Amino acid sequence: MFRFLLVLSLVLNSGLLLAQPRKQPVKNSSEQAGLWKDTDGHFINAHGGGMLQHKGTYYWFGEIKKGKTWLVPGQSWECYRVPAGGISCYSSKDLKAWKYEGVVLSATTNNRRSDLDTSNVIERPKVVYNQKTGQFVMWMHIDHKDYSYAHAGVAVSNKPTGPYRYLGSLKPNGHDSRDMTVFQDDDGKAYLIHSSENNNTLHINLLSDDYLKPTNWYIRLLEGKRREAPALVKQAGKYYLITSDCTGWSPNPASVAVADSPLGKWTTQANPCVGPNAETTFQSQSTYIVPLDPKQGKFLFMADRWNKTNLEDSRYVWLPLDIKAGKVTIPWQANRL
Repeated sequence: MFRFLLVLSLVLNSGLLLAQPRKQPVKNSSEQAGLWKDTDGHFINAHGGGMLQHKGTYYWFGEIKKGKTWLVPGQSWECYRVPAGGISCYSSKDLKAWKYEGVVLSATTNNRRSDLDTSNVIERPKVVYNQKTGQFVMWMHIDHKDYSYAHAGVAVSNKPTGPYRYLGSLKPNGHDSRDMTVFQDDDGKAYLIHSSENNNTLHINLLSDDYLKPTNWYIRLLEGKRREAPALVKQAGKYYLITSDCTGWSPNPASVAVADSPLGKWTTQANPCVGPNAETTFQSQSTYIVPLDPKQGKFLFMADRWNKTNLEDSRYVWLPLDIKAGKVTIPWQANRL
């Protein structure tokens, strides 16, 4: 059962409500459980996801995690897995009611040579729309069960709701790629941000005009800091990158890096989280940032609370993210329903 952990209620002062879960007693500031269902009454299954806003509709893409969790033997970390389930999509006009649009990129079975085989890893899907080509482009982390493959995969569709046609995977500029995101700038340029060099250093790659491959323009940042789960946003001409430490499935403090351009010089700030369990990012890990009212510094922070021994029961954590005078804050907000 997919139980939605709702740790927000109101993000904008105007009272925009992001979800209406079944009411539950509040146990403490980090354990407020609710059940978030789609409009058909089924539990939402979209982990490690991203959000696309297109023509007045939000599209939420995420990993399908279903089935028994198992531990990959012989690894130096807690490498828990479920069979790769493909990528799901949900749509909403108001960020409250979510319609299930189906499996937009399917996993394959009994084909170990396929990147999309259920024995592999399909994670962190992010979709952007390319206005020049009219295509929706999905990037994702593709890996083997032991995370030794470390590729970035790409797929395309003529509709946001798919189906997406898988084009293949690569190592950006010859470098390994694990946790990743895609950022589309105001000028139409898009960037692939990913953990690389055995997760020791992040890379930001400028994508080609069609968004289908990295160019030779890329930078290394946060060298040796071991950061993953990148989420990038722009506000008032500056770029803010939130990342997580590499601690397996266990949560840790978030951090912020700031730059004047995606391929520029990045400087770090302190943990942006404020409130109980801020030192563990409220027991969650970043996945995406959604602009709500960028001019006023209002954004939605999307994160996952992983349940490593039962990944099917991992939860979602959505919180307001505020940027004021160049400082990022993610305050805890308990459900007010």
